[in-house]
Amino acid sequence: MKDYEHVVVWLDYFNKTLPRNKGRRLEKNKCIFDPSLKELIDATKAAGFEISESDDKVRFPKRPYVRSGYVVLPKESSKTKILNKISEKLVGKRSKQSK
Repeated sequence: MKDYEHVVVWLDYFNKTLPRNKGRRLEKNKCIFDPSLKELIDATKAAGFEISESDDKVRFPKRPYVRSGYVVLPKESSKTKILNKISEKLVGKRSKQSK
């Protein structure tokens, strides 16, 4: 049964190496190369969201041959706004690590 109170955020939404038809949801400048679930969890918490569930042993439906991961968040606004907030933190954190 569909849960309208929560949003599922997959790692593949932020993977810069994927084309949009394989699951990337944002522009390439808002994504990073091969994000990890730990990075996603840290960025989600830094963006001010509370994680209600996470799993790293699942497969994204558009890429069933690769293990991925996701986090489940309470729905506070639209999914696009949530993804953009998380993306800012992910890209910022990754750019600080590379310097």
